[in-house]
This record gives sequence, C-alpha cells and structure tokens, in this order.
Amino acid sequence: MAKVLVTGANKGIGYGICKFLGKSGWQVIVGARNNERAEEAVKALKAEGVDVIGWQYVNLSDNKSLEQTAKEVKEKYHDLALLVNNAGIPGNMEVASYDSAMHDVTDTIQVNYIGTFCLTKALVPLLVANKGRIVNITVPSEVSPYWHPMAYVASKAAQNAMTSIMAMEFEKNNLPVEIFNIHPGATTTDLNNHYTGPGAHSIDVVSEKISAVINDGKKHQGEFIELYPIVDEGR
Repeated sequence: MAKVLVTGANKGIGYGICKFLGKSGWQVIVGARNNERAEEAVKALKAEGVDVIGWQYVNLSDNKSLEQTAKEVKEKYHDLALLVNNAGIPGNMEVASYDSAMHDVTDTIQVNYIGTFCLTKALVPLLVANKGRIVNITVPSEVSPYWHPMAYVASKAAQNAMTSIMAMEFEKNNLPVEIFNIHPGATTTDLNNHYTGPGAHSIDVVSEKISAVINDGKKHQGEFIELYPIVDEGR
C-alpha cells in the first residue's frame, strides 16, 4: 500500500488528513514534534482503524534536524509516495502589520516556508524515485479585506511561490513528481482559537475533502485548489 507522511499530524487538520487517507487505504506516518502527543495520535488513529506505520520527528524550526528527518524517512520508508506539508504556526494574528514583532515574523516564515522548503527539498529525490506527490495546505497569497494576519499570509505566499515554481520546473525537467496546493478555508482549530463563526467548517469536513482531492486520480500539478473561500468573519 502507498505510504504518506503528514506533518503536524498529531492534531487539527493534519490528524484529520491522516484519518481519512488512512480509511481510504493509505499507510500513514504521523509527523510531529512531541513524542507524547505523537504517541497519543497514533493510538487514537489506530483505534479508528487507520494503518499507522509509525511516527516521525519533524521540527520545522530547525533546518539541521530536518535533514536528519529526511535521512530517517529515506531509510525507513523507501517507497514513500506522498508528503503532505500541513504543519504550521499562526504567528500573532491579532496585531496590525506595522505592530508585528520581528521575532514573530521570522519564526512564522521559518516554520511555514523555510522549514517546509527544507523538508520538501530533502525528500524530492525520494518522491521522484517513487513518482510521488507533494501537497501543501495553505491560504491564498492575495490579501483578503476580511482576514489578513501579515506574518502568516506572507509565509504562505512564499510557500505558494515555492509550489508554483517547483511545479513548473518539475514539468520542464520531466521529473515524475507532482506538487500542488489546497486551501481548506476557515477551519475550527487551535490555530484560530477554535473559531466557529461565518465560513468555518469542522476538521472532519475539510480533511475528508482534502483526502478526496488527493485520491481523485487527477493530475493537479501546480494547482491552487480552494475548498472554501475566505469570507467576512464579522471581525
């Protein structure tokens, strides 16, 4: 069976993606930073009937550790077919752009873009060898008048550029690997303090839709697939 590594998989959308991909036949590798939370997620997923074959330490704040992570993945899961870059941090979503703390901006960009790029880059040769795919969970690069936390949007805009350029160059260089983006829309998670207002959907709703896109058998190279748009949250 095909193997998938999902980052940030011990909770939220990452956990949901593991659940629904697992229920559709994928063998799941839980990517997480914390041993205890990872083990709890593995136990819960197995209780739901998911074929979890292990958990993998993934710390997007530490590029050096990500190189070791990729090395371990190559050794343990040589037939990995899918990387889902889901892990991310929100940054401070409550401040105006001009009041953003520098450490908050740099930390958010490190995790959501630089660390994600580092892990992706390190796993590209393995995914090329397996004719695999890379799926990034993201938000639009365009600024919405309704929701625009600068550090977070900027980090995802950089990640979106990474996706588009990699997709173009995979095609140009005839590499058998695919990369695309999925925007789930507002989802009730701890990233947004469990927002349940206008436009919000549950983790299960968006995770099932994400899994359906992954399993639809279509080519999505370079695409930005929006499940639900950003709407006026009344803030």
